Amino acid sequence: DSIGGIQWPCPNEEHPGTPILHKDGKFTRGKGLFQATEWVPSSEQPDEEFPMVLSTGRRLVHYHSRTQTGRAKGMNERMPDERADISVQDAERMGISHGEEIRVTSRRGEVRIKANVSKRIAPGMVWMSFHFWETNANHLVSGDLKTFDPDTMTPSFKACAVRIEKIAG
Repeated sequence: DSIGGIQWPCPNEEHPGTPILHKDGKFTRGKGLFQATEWVPSSEQPDEEFPMVLSTGRRLVHYHSRTQTGRAKGMNERMPDERADISVQDAERMGISHGEEIRVTSRRGEVRIKANVSKRIAPGMVWMSFHFWETNANHLVSGDLKTFDPDTMTPSFKACAVRIEKIAG
């Protein structure tokens, strides 16, 4: 609501949107089946050299590598660049201020990026998207066959061990 959208499905232009899908208990293909799976830790764990965990994902206003959303004026006004989300506790411990440039380093590379100090991030975690080529989190995570998920057979693009450091101004 805060950015003016409505929730799909909307059968026509006058429809107010559908905040809760299947609220009436009717499902087009029957109820979904859920199956519990056993938790398996990431193939790369934090250690003394890389004591934090980077998790990657998507931001609301952008899509993949921004080939489409990067040209949309409204999207770029809402989020013109990427930030590394870090916890308030980690920022205080390292003397990092909101908006200050930091270096995020993994076993595969490093990215210079501005810090977004956030209460939403747990201590020991760093969160970044992969939308911006200038600060691409995919430079930090692994795509090799040594660190893949054995159940899904997919590369470990979602998490890795990192360290962050303040870049002297």
